[in-house]
Formats: sequence, structure tokens, C-alpha cells
Amino acid sequence: MSERSGMPGEGLVKGLAVTLKTMTRRSTTQQYPDVAPELPPRSRGVIALLEENCTVCMLCARECPDWCIYIDSHKEEVAVPGAARPRQRNVLDKFDIDFSLCMYCGICVEVCPFDALYWSPEFEYAEHDIKDLLHDKDHLGEWMATVPAPPAHDPHGDPSKEETTAARKAAAPARPSAVRPEPGPAADGGTAP
Repeated sequence: MSERSGMPGEGLVKGLAVTLKTMTRRSTTQQYPDVAPELPPRSRGVIALLEENCTVCMLCARECPDWCIYIDSHKEEVAVPGAARPRQRNVLDKFDIDFSLCMYCGICVEVCPFDALYWSPEFEYAEHDIKDLLHDKDHLGEWMATVPAPPAHDPHGDPSKEETTAARKAAAPARPSAVRPEPGPAADGGTAP
């Protein structure tokens, strides 16, 4: 038999003490539809699309674990002055996100190499019909107005990659033009080819 420490009914007394303490504390209920909640900065609400940046690389659709991103495109020829032949580029026809399937993991935003997807803090986009949660590229583009500006660079933090590259280029000595050395005697005493 195991020995218990304490007196009988100690658990009941502790439970009643927690209940009494909670009953005497002031309520902190937010009156949501009437009073807007204070969201933390950079909170995740809905995904916004900057259509001009999308190159239809399909990375977001391939990496989505829920397969809730639908993309369709076509190729278009672009005449480049001075080029031998016209180039082709992808033109975005359809970009839909089904928010009834989305789990808001943010993988699509992270893998986008061209910064076409952003998090918007807007969260009030409930619909009466689940079919209306399929947002097309126009609807996703409307959310871009609510995307907050990126945080300012920390002056005490590490410099960005662009700043270090520019500083290295400015500090590098100018290269002499590529001049072929004249043939002459080699360092070992022979003649150079």
C-alpha cells in the first residue's frame, strides 16, 4: 500500500479554491463584432496575391499539403528588340485558393521565389455557402491593400545580402583589362610558351 501525504479532501479544497479565485476575478471578454480585436503584428489571416509578380512557376501549388491552390496559364510570345527570335513567357489565367481546404500553414508564402503571395491580417471573410470560399485571382488581389509593410531593418542586426554584396563591390580594386602577357623567360629559367 502506498502512503499518501496530506489530509483527506485536500484535492477538493484545492479545486474549490481555484473556482473561488476565478469567480472573484474580473471578466476579460471582448465584445467581438462591436469591438475589433487587437491582433498581433504580422498575424495570419488570409493569403493575398500580387499578380504582377507571379511567374506561374507552380511552386506554391506543388508544395501545398492540402492541394487547395489551382493555377492555370498559357504561353505568350514576346518580341524583344534585337533578339534573334521572340521569347515566351507564362501568362496567368487562373489562380484560385480554396480557403475551405486551406490549413493556413504558410508554405505557399514561404516557397514563392518572386514574392507574389503575402499574409494579410484580415480574418473576416466568412461566407454563407462553402463554395464562396474559393477565392479567384481578382479576389486575392483585393487583399493586397491590407498587407502590412515589412518590418524595418534592425540597425544593430546583420546587414542584408544586398548591402554586403554592394559593399564588397565598392571595396574591390578595379581589375586591369585582360591583357595577354608577353612571352618571355619563365620563373624556372626556361622560356614561356
